[in-house]
Amino acid sequence: MSVTGEHAADTRIPLRDQVRQELQARIADGRLRPGDRIFEQDLAAELGMSRVPVREAIRMLQSEGFVEVLPRRRGVFVRGLDRQQAKELFEVREALEVYAARLAAERGQSADVARMAELARQARAAYEAGDVEAMSNANAAFHDQLVAVAGNELLASMLEPLHGRLAWLFRMNLEPERVCAEHEELQEAIAAGDADLAAEVAQRHVLSSRRMVLERMLF
Repeated sequence: MSVTGEHAADTRIPLRDQVRQELQARIADGRLRPGDRIFEQDLAAELGMSRVPVREAIRMLQSEGFVEVLPRRRGVFVRGLDRQQAKELFEVREALEVYAARLAAERGQSADVARMAELARQARAAYEAGDVEAMSNANAAFHDQLVAVAGNELLASMLEPLHGRLAWLFRMNLEPERVCAEHEELQEAIAAGDADLAAEVAQRHVLSSRRMVLERMLF
């Protein structure tokens, strides 16, 4: 198999899961945008495999809400988010990430929390350099690290299917300085072991991001 980039071939992972991860990455980083068509045969040829694992991966992504099959248009298309879906996603994100922040403050190890600080620093540096792509990647990684620091595998598994859609929302960031400041404040609360403050900052961060995204979706 010739999957490239972050999700390089790993024989321990079934082919369908490798394809699913690759497509999720492309959706998350904007290489595949809402409305883009996915050609099963072309993707199989590009990745150097049969169409069977590609078809299985597409079915998985369809059940997770990343793609939709439109019979009238005879194809598979990347699914966008409408306002109602975005609201629902933020409701789930608020419940899970606020809890993750509380757990991270209670359980976080210094090295893991230091990694959050480094990602916040990278996002700030990218913002100041005007590198939107690097900033978006660092912000998405910050949220991944938050969940890792929380140390709850079930919580992580509940958030994992949302990863691609959350990363897509992170790219709709019209207030980068605010996001950087909130991530820095959240990291500091977790490093201090202040669970109540960490939960408060996390909730404020999710709600302000929700407002920003929904305002943008008006247009």
